[in-house]
This record gives sequence, C-alpha cells and structure tokens, in this order.
Amino acid sequence: MTDFERTPLSDVILVTPRRFGDHRGFFSESWSARAFAEQGLDVTFVQDNHSLSSQVGTVRGLHYQSPPHAQAKLVRCGRGRIFDVAVDVRSGSATYGQWFGVELSFENGKQLMIPAGFLHGFMTLEPDSEIIYKCTDFYAPECDGAVRWDSCGIDWPDVGIAPVLSEKDAVAVPLSEFKTPF
Repeated sequence: MTDFERTPLSDVILVTPRRFGDHRGFFSESWSARAFAEQGLDVTFVQDNHSLSSQVGTVRGLHYQSPPHAQAKLVRCGRGRIFDVAVDVRSGSATYGQWFGVELSFENGKQLMIPAGFLHGFMTLEPDSEIIYKCTDFYAPECDGAVRWDSCGIDWPDVGIAPVLSEKDAVAVPLSEFKTPF
C-alpha cells in the first residue's frame, strides 16, 4: 500500500510507498499506475531520469519544461538525502509563487509528485546523492527553462557552504522577472 499525502500546494503530493522488510533488506513498489489511478491521478510516464550530485550543497533548479512539452515529475532519492522543492507558477493560481519543500532520502523512501506548471529544484544534503525521477513528457531542449533558485523565498537548508550551481542556474531569471508559460 502506498500513502498519498496532500500538501498545501494543489496537486503536489507526497507519496510514500510501503516497504516490506526482513533480515535481508526490503522490497518496495516505487510506482503503481493502479495506486495512482485510485487517487484520481491519471499520469503516463514516458521517461525516467537519474542524476548524481557528488557534493553536499549542490542545487539543481529551479527548472521547468514549458508547453507543449510540459512535464509532471515523480521524484525520489535513490541514495543520500536531498531537500526537494516545487514552486507554483500556474497563471491565475491562488498559490502562485508559493513553494513546498520536503526531505527525500533513501532512508525515508518518500517521493514528491510535481505536476506540470511547477518549478522543480533540489539541494543535496549528503555527498553522492542520487535523484531518480519519472517524467510525463520527453525532454525538449527548446522548452527547457530555469528560474533563479534564491528568488522564490524558499527556506533552503543551511549546509554550511555556498551552493554549488551550474552556470545555467547561476544566471537564471528571478521569479519577479519570470513570464510564466503555464
């Protein structure tokens, strides 16, 4: 059985699959179309992505993929720990600009379902953290975009060092200048 917990942001859902463990370890069903359909979540994933961030304090995001290739994502941490964040950028949304963040780790097994129309990003809290996520559309470079990680009022964890950023993320536009395509 999988636990689906609603968050303060409409359609962002914390998903925790049950783990069945014994002296050998555990088994977990990390994705079930049936379980999601029972929750009224009709999603079709077409691509799985896997990334590794070697340094603590690595920030990836805040990313989005615009229509016509907007993506919903189901994000989990396969190794290590991350602080995962979704920011609502849906035009006309009552929660536009608001964010939700949660720690995802190998230990807690939690996953975050992020619908299209949200920015997504994370910060690594342990070295060699692996992020695995399913997407509802294929990557389309012409639809790829970013908003500056520190422009949305997110209460990022203090890991004691300056964030490690890609050049793309370091020069992304702030939310105040972002023109939402959603």
